[in-house]
Amino acid sequence: MCNKIPHPIPYQGSKRKIANQICSLFPSNIDCLIEPFAGSAAITLFAAHHNLAKRFIINDKQPELMELWKLIIDEPNKTSEKYKKIWSGVANENNIDFNLIRERFNQHRDPIDLLYLIVRCVKNAIRFNKKGEFTQSADKRRAGTHPNKMAESINRASFLLKNRTEIFCGDFMDVLPIAQKNDFIYMDPPYHGTSNGKDKRYFSQLEKENLIQGLEYLNKRNIDFILSYDGKTGNAEYTAILPDYLNMKHFLINAGRSSQATLNGKNQTTFERLYLSEKLNFL
Repeated sequence: MCNKIPHPIPYQGSKRKIANQICSLFPSNIDCLIEPFAGSAAITLFAAHHNLAKRFIINDKQPELMELWKLIIDEPNKTSEKYKKIWSGVANENNIDFNLIRERFNQHRDPIDLLYLIVRCVKNAIRFNKKGEFTQSADKRRAGTHPNKMAESINRASFLLKNRTEIFCGDFMDVLPIAQKNDFIYMDPPYHGTSNGKDKRYFSQLEKENLIQGLEYLNKRNIDFILSYDGKTGNAEYTAILPDYLNMKHFLINAGRSSQATLNGKNQTTFERLYLSEKLNFL
């Protein structure tokens, strides 16, 4: 197996590029790393690659996404072959074929159709409507991840996560009670400014009050966590003030060039804010 950290599901907004900065703040000797808003599971994959935890739990509200993760982990060869058939049939054709796959996914919700749509859509910037239907358009400049590269990523992800990862699909509050004394939680929920305004980018929204309730619960149980929640790109700030009584440390980290700004023809840097639970030590 190669030493490259796999990234089979290339979400826009994935923490892949800043995983090292985030995971450098993790405590040692984690029994189980829990990602209640897993998405592309970039932090889990980084942590598994570097053996930062013994076990992993990934959760997301989107059923097809979590079914895709189950297929990637448990049936990597079958998943790669099915992706190859989809990609080979439409990659070199026009965008009408992408639209047909999108229509098929919206009718039948096949998780590997979803994988193709994610890797082929504009800037990997997934968009869903209120019905949970995929709405983003095809990127006319590229064909999406080549099947050989995808197979490598899928096999590597399976190698890292198989037999030590549990998969859940539901509300993040239903996952938090699983955490025990030596477990650790990393949360990357939809930012308030990108899930409740005009730019609704995510399958499911999250009210700030519900997030605060979850943070209160973790504090009460003395479970350590890191939260990625707001930040800024250029003059645009995605800020949702969280109450002081939660006693969280917080700071901004440089997340690099904004893919969303690039999509809009701008060259801007994104800064993301990390919130750390009160007892979590960091330099």
